Amino acid sequence: MKKIIFPLTFLALACNQTPKNSEVTVEEPVVETIDVAAEVDAINELRASFQQAIKEKRYSDLGQYATEDMKGVSPGSEDWLEYKKQREARMGKFSYDSIIMTPEETIIASDSIAYDYGTSKVYYTNDKGESVELQDTFIVILKKDKEDNKWRIHREVASAIVE
Repeated sequence: MKKIIFPLTFLALACNQTPKNSEVTVEEPVVETIDVAAEVDAINELRASFQQAIKEKRYSDLGQYATEDMKGVSPGSEDWLEYKKQREARMGKFSYDSIIMTPEETIIASDSIAYDYGTSKVYYTNDKGESVELQDTFIVILKKDKEDNKWRIHREVASAIVE
C-alpha cells in the first residue's frame, strides 16, 4: 500500500506545479460600449416622428414605430373610456388629432432595450366637433431592431393619473 500512496502523492503534486518559464494567457472579455447620448437621440427622433405622423394623420405609417408584437394598455378613466367609445363608433379608426409626449426619463438598459417614462397630452375631436384634451403618464419599453438598428415601441402602459 505504501508503494501506491507515494507515487500517487508525487503525481498529484507534480500536476499542480506550473512550469517556471510558461506564460499564462488570460483573455479579457470583449465589452461593447454603448453611446448613450446617440441612443437617446435616436429615441427622441422616434418619438418626434411618431408625433408628427399623428399630427399629419398618417395613421397607416404608425406601424413602423412599433414591434410586430407590440402591446399597450391605455388609461381606464372616464374621459379615456369616452374617447374609446367614440373611436369605436367611428369603426375603430385611430383618431387622435395630435399627441405631445413629454419624457421625464429615458434609460438605455442595454444595446437593445430601453425605456421612456413621462407624460403626454392627447387631443381628439369628439362627435360634437369639440377639441378634447386627455392626459396620461406613460412608460414605454423600447426594443432595438437588430436588422435595421432602429428603436421601436414594444410595450406601453399608461395611466390617467398625471403627477
